[in-house]
Amino acid sequence: MAEETQGEREERLRSSFWEALDDSPFMMLGLQGVEDSRTRPMTAQVDAEDAEDGGTLYFFAAKSEALGQAIGSGHRAVATYSSKDHKVFAHVHGTLVPANDRAIIERLWNPFIASWYKDGKDDPDLLLLRFDTERADVWEAHSGSTLVAAALKMLGRDPGRDHQRENQAEVAL
Repeated sequence: MAEETQGEREERLRSSFWEALDDSPFMMLGLQGVEDSRTRPMTAQVDAEDAEDGGTLYFFAAKSEALGQAIGSGHRAVATYSSKDHKVFAHVHGTLVPANDRAIIERLWNPFIASWYKDGKDDPDLLLLRFDTERADVWEAHSGSTLVAAALKMLGRDPGRDHQRENQAEVAL
């Protein structure tokens, strides 16, 4: 079997990320350089209508909460992700900007989001955030990785380096 090229690995990991996010859309999202820089659990809404890869990431938030109050016109953001089967992990960097476009809100709105807003789509506290991603570090974990690492170690190789080379890449989302 031919060894995978860097481009093929990046594409495989990018696809793995989008598939996993479709299955479990929960991310830890936070802002960099603000007083309350902790991450918080948020549900990613993927707008596949403008999809080049997986789509644009959006988050419904509240203007009254710390994230909404700190956002201003845009802020450096970071999000972390772990798939529900713990086989795909990601650390995503980019800019978080308010994007209260009514057409996008209409397209992404669903009963789960509606449950958070007393006045529905017209709730004055509603804030739609667009995550303009710049890069993501994506890792893939495979069952048996610990056994493979032990075997590599016995052969005098660095299992962390070999595993990372095969199962991690920085990708554009």
